[in-house]
Amino acid sequence: METTEVTGWETAVLDGGPADGLRMKVSDRPRVIQVTYPCQVEAAPPGGIRAEAVYLYRRDYTVTSEPLRYGFDIASP
Repeated sequence: METTEVTGWETAVLDGGPADGLRMKVSDRPRVIQVTYPCQVEAAPPGGIRAEAVYLYRRDYTVTSEPLRYGFDIASP
Protein backbone atom coordinates (compact mmCIF):
# COMPACT_ATOMS: atom_id res chain seq x y z
CA MET A 1 0.00 0.00 0.00
CA GLU A 2 1.34 3.40 -0.95
CA THR A 3 0.73 6.46 1.12
CA THR A 4 1.25 10.05 0.15
CA GLU A 5 2.09 13.06 2.25
CA VAL A 6 -1.09 15.14 2.07
CA THR A 7 -1.73 18.24 4.09
CA GLY A 8 -4.75 20.51 4.09
CA TRP A 9 -8.36 19.76 3.38
CA GLU A 10 -9.75 17.64 0.51
CA THR A 11 -13.28 16.92 -0.64
CA ALA A 12 -14.61 13.41 0.02
CA VAL A 13 -17.88 11.75 -0.93
CA LEU A 14 -19.59 8.81 0.80
CA ASP A 15 -20.84 5.99 -1.42
CA GLY A 16 -23.71 3.70 -0.42
CA GLY A 17 -25.40 3.16 2.92
CA PRO A 18 -27.47 5.69 4.84
CA ALA A 19 -25.18 8.66 4.03
CA ASP A 20 -24.92 7.97 0.28
CA GLY A 21 -23.80 11.05 -1.64
CA LEU A 22 -22.82 13.06 1.44
CA ARG A 23 -19.89 15.35 0.65
CA MET A 24 -17.45 16.65 3.25
CA LYS A 25 -13.96 18.02 3.77
CA VAL A 26 -11.35 15.68 5.28
CA SER A 27 -7.78 16.22 6.41
CA ASP A 28 -4.90 13.74 6.01
CA ARG A 29 -7.00 11.18 4.10
CA PRO A 30 -8.41 9.13 6.99
CA ARG A 31 -8.83 5.41 6.34
CA VAL A 32 -12.27 5.25 7.95
CA ILE A 33 -15.07 7.75 8.48
CA GLN A 34 -17.71 7.08 11.14
CA VAL A 35 -21.24 8.39 10.62
CA THR A 36 -23.78 8.40 13.44
CA TYR A 37 -27.53 8.77 13.26
CA PRO A 38 -29.69 9.49 16.32
CA CYS A 39 -32.27 6.87 17.31
CA GLN A 40 -35.51 7.57 19.14
CA VAL A 41 -35.53 6.35 22.73
CA GLU A 42 -38.84 5.50 24.39
CA ALA A 43 -39.27 6.71 27.95
CA ALA A 44 -35.70 7.92 28.26
CA PRO A 45 -34.65 8.25 31.89
CA PRO A 46 -33.46 11.62 33.18
CA GLY A 47 -29.77 12.28 32.66
CA GLY A 48 -29.63 12.69 28.91
CA ILE A 49 -29.33 9.05 27.78
CA ARG A 50 -29.34 8.75 24.01
CA ALA A 51 -28.82 6.05 21.39
CA GLU A 52 -27.13 6.39 18.01
CA ALA A 53 -26.70 4.03 15.07
CA VAL A 54 -23.06 3.84 13.90
CA TYR A 55 -22.03 3.33 10.26
CA LEU A 56 -18.51 3.02 8.84
CA TYR A 57 -17.19 4.14 5.48
CA ARG A 58 -13.79 2.92 4.29
CA ARG A 59 -11.54 4.82 1.91
CA ASP A 60 -11.27 3.62 -1.69
CA TYR A 61 -7.50 3.59 -2.29
CA THR A 62 -7.93 3.45 -6.07
CA VAL A 63 -9.14 7.06 -5.98
CA THR A 64 -6.13 9.36 -5.58
CA SER A 65 -7.59 12.77 -6.44
CA GLU A 66 -10.57 14.80 -5.31
CA PRO A 67 -13.21 13.93 -4.56
CA LEU A 68 -11.90 11.05 -2.47
CA ARG A 69 -14.38 8.19 -2.17
CA TYR A 70 -15.42 6.27 0.91
CA GLY A 71 -17.53 3.13 0.50
CA PHE A 72 -20.12 1.91 2.99
CA ASP A 73 -18.91 -1.04 5.09
CA ILE A 74 -21.91 -3.33 5.28
CA ALA A 75 -20.28 -5.20 8.18
CA SER A 76 -20.13 -2.08 10.33
CA PRO A 77 -21.58 -2.53 13.79
